[in-house]
Amino acid sequence: MTHIRGFDAADVESVVALSLRAWAPVFASMQGVLRPEIYDRMHPDWQADQRRDVEEACANSEHRTWVADVDGRVVGFAVIALHDRQKLGEIYMLAVDPEHQRSGTASALIEFALDQMRVAGMTVAMIETGDDPGHAPARHTYENAGFDLLPVARYFKAL
Repeated sequence: MTHIRGFDAADVESVVALSLRAWAPVFASMQGVLRPEIYDRMHPDWQADQRRDVEEACANSEHRTWVADVDGRVVGFAVIALHDRQKLGEIYMLAVDPEHQRSGTASALIEFALDQMRVAGMTVAMIETGDDPGHAPARHTYENAGFDLLPVARYFKAL
């Protein structure tokens, strides 16, 4: 059974490792969508960048982080940011180990994060993801959780 608990500094290596496994198909998808000169400039070493981003997000005192564990093993995590002025709660980062995807872990983390946002006085929740094929499972999960899609066009050009 999945248990959600607060993040502890001792969890960082497990969280980084599972996030790299979870996001490998996403970066492969982006590599197929973006032109090589853009992808290579944006993600010359995506694993090192993601490691740093995850470590920084989990250590950021302005964020709140929780992990999902099964039998004492970290299998997922969620990081939220609260934007008080707008009363907007943002699920800033979310990942589930591929071995535990499609088990309800992501949905449980999302519901937990939404509850935490409500308790903090937020009135709107946001989560962002890509529209490439690698992000399709995330989009499906977010739509099932009741999020509405705001189409955004983001363009890139190599300089």
